[in-house]
Amino acid sequence: MTELATDAYALAQDAADPLSALRGQFHLPRHRDGEQAYFCGNSLGLQPMGARAVVDEVMDKWAREAVEGHFLQPAPWMPYHELVRDGLAQVVGAQPTEVVAMNSLTANLHLMMVGFYRPTRERPAILMEAGAFPSDRYALESQVRFHGFDPATDLIEVEPDAAEGTFSMTAIERAIAVHGPRLALVLWPGVQYRTGQAFDLAEIARLGHAADAVVGFDLAHGVGNLPLRLHDADADFAVWCHYKYMNSGPGAVGGCFVHARHANTGRPRFAGWWGHDQSSRFRMGPDFVPTPGADGWQLSNPPILGLAPLRASLDLFARAGGMQALRERSLRLTGYLEALIDQRLADTLRIVTPRDPAQRGAQLSLRVAGGRERGRALFEHLEANGIVGDWREPDVIRISPAPLYNSHADILRFVRGVEAWRGESR
Repeated sequence: MTELATDAYALAQDAADPLSALRGQFHLPRHRDGEQAYFCGNSLGLQPMGARAVVDEVMDKWAREAVEGHFLQPAPWMPYHELVRDGLAQVVGAQPTEVVAMNSLTANLHLMMVGFYRPTRERPAILMEAGAFPSDRYALESQVRFHGFDPATDLIEVEPDAAEGTFSMTAIERAIAVHGPRLALVLWPGVQYRTGQAFDLAEIARLGHAADAVVGFDLAHGVGNLPLRLHDADADFAVWCHYKYMNSGPGAVGGCFVHARHANTGRPRFAGWWGHDQSSRFRMGPDFVPTPGADGWQLSNPPILGLAPLRASLDLFARAGGMQALRERSLRLTGYLEALIDQRLADTLRIVTPRDPAQRGAQLSLRVAGGRERGRALFEHLEANGIVGDWREPDVIRISPAPLYNSHADILRFVRGVEAWRGESR
């Protein structure tokens, strides 16, 4: 086991994995005379080398062609969002017509709830996890109030019941069974942001639908991290961002999934010109006729400069061979991190994230022994030495080895950084 903590072992593992070469397709932030060990892809992914060229392509087209850029090849702007459709569908396990890149995550969550949260006096309630990312809770609470109901009774937050603040499927199933007759919507994360716990989306969808509720997912920490099968999981809708594991830049355009069974159902929505059926959009008629599928939820023409980096990122996902290949590398990297923590850092770090690889993605949430003060001291020590993770109050450091660009050598550097701090702080 001691060989795990050697340079020779880490370098050999990286050399044996052909996907390691993808690291060279990213800009790695610098620290002093070398690269950072960057483990913050769960917050903001690194910039693909190809992103600038795709953005420059748009800028050059704008300079040369102005309004005609909407129609002229290559990559005309009118159907520009379609350039990312097939790649996104492959990443999230959907049919191409079920996905669309638009807006931002919370805006999309609100737009989806216009059509999928239809409360009645008998069924006004939304079920979500306690400790959700604040933006989700704000959105859901405001939707409940907007419809004239009371969040104190109609926003149901399931409390964690398992180790380290995680959720058993039994707790989710019990909550849906107890509140089922009142549920209009179950909104659940694909991966819980604080603990890194991943969930069985198909089973949650099955339980919610059995209670006659709509089921949607926030996949902010799931997309680009785990192989998702949204169509087969039978989700009604899902929303996500592209600036984390999808490496598409700060504030990148978000994404939506709408299951094919809702393509032509006439569900209520906030309508906009870009969601109108393409064949008659330019007739400028007064009546809204939605494009079938997820495209019909669009409001305005897409931000071309915002979509461009996503094209570069999706090219790398395709070069990697898809999500399953990346997942296999992710399991190796995160498993290596777990093994080294158990072997060398068990007195300093406690793993909050479930040990079962099926219940987690790339991220391990690590509770620092000794409380907040020691936790912050360790976090700042790591950052000062070019090892970048993510802090969550009161005492958790999130470390997320992204399989597109992190390495076994990065992980060994993190472990040695913790060991150095531990030696200094005694």
